[in-house]
Amino acid sequence: MMDERAQQLIGVPFRLHGRDPATGLDCIGLVACAVGGAVVPTGYRLRQGAPDVIIEGLNAALVRVAAARVGDVLLLQGGVAQFHLAVMTTQGFVHACALLRRVLETPGLPTWPVIGAWRKQED
Repeated sequence: MMDERAQQLIGVPFRLHGRDPATGLDCIGLVACAVGGAVVPTGYRLRQGAPDVIIEGLNAALVRVAAARVGDVLLLQGGVAQFHLAVMTTQGFVHACALLRRVLETPGLPTWPVIGAWRKQED
């Protein structure tokens, strides 16, 4: 499942626009690796007014769901015009943290507002 694939990436360095675990990942790169490479939105900035580009990329590869469960991808609003992706796990969520400069698992539920949740059809 996506949560297990995301957990295997814990400790990978953070890199803005990173798509390769060997050189670093951002939150979209983390989700792309967890999904299997399908989710790779482009044309986004670190801060942007709306999450439309990210949502379009998620909708193209995953199924949007009303209630999130372990293994789902979460789109979070980390601040004004700042959006973040994470993968839910049994312990919390895995995400690429720019502040701590690595992929990590944070225990519990995200404190940021959840905009939506997506999952792979077969998961």
